[in-house]
Amino acid sequence: MTAPSPPRTTSPADALAALVAGNRRFVSGRPEHGHDVSAAASSSGGQQPNAVVLGCIDSRVPLEAIFDQTFGSICVVRSGGHVVDRAVAGSVGFAVGALGVPLIIVLGHVRCGAVTATVEAVRAGERPDGDVGYLVDEITPAVLSVGADSPDAPDKAMRAHVARTVTRMREITGVPEAIAAGRVAVAGAVYDLDTGWVDLLA
Repeated sequence: MTAPSPPRTTSPADALAALVAGNRRFVSGRPEHGHDVSAAASSSGGQQPNAVVLGCIDSRVPLEAIFDQTFGSICVVRSGGHVVDRAVAGSVGFAVGALGVPLIIVLGHVRCGAVTATVEAVRAGERPDGDVGYLVDEITPAVLSVGADSPDAPDKAMRAHVARTVTRMREITGVPEAIAAGRVAVAGAVYDLDTGWVDLLA
């Protein structure tokens, strides 16, 4: 899983600027990229994506659409509440190490069901059974860090969880070295379901 990448010409800053510009086109109703089969065919011979985006499985958050990106532009990794397990970490590590992406984006979103469920579980003192309980366990530290009892706990916890996930991305094998060399940047952001805007977190 360490096949050499072609020479990289996109910097981390340029990759982030491209996503921000794509989100502006999306919100303005003037996207440049549609999901046309000709675009799929033109990128089928190889790939040099400019970012790997880790987001939630929420059906209202289609990552290629909200960043107005075409085939071959971004790698997408999704899990409930953008929780990081070994498969997610390995996928991001592959995108950085084998594909040479210059940017990792962690995208949370308002009214995230996984975060809200975690806030409710912490308030009730009851952990869900089975694999859903794993998601709750992984999000709970963010909820505890902001306090579960405030009315805006779900929004604050979502943002805290994005920040914690950004920290985790910086620890994936090979990523610290890429950051130190200036080849990769990591950023967190929040998607607004109502407006379509993606806001970068400081």
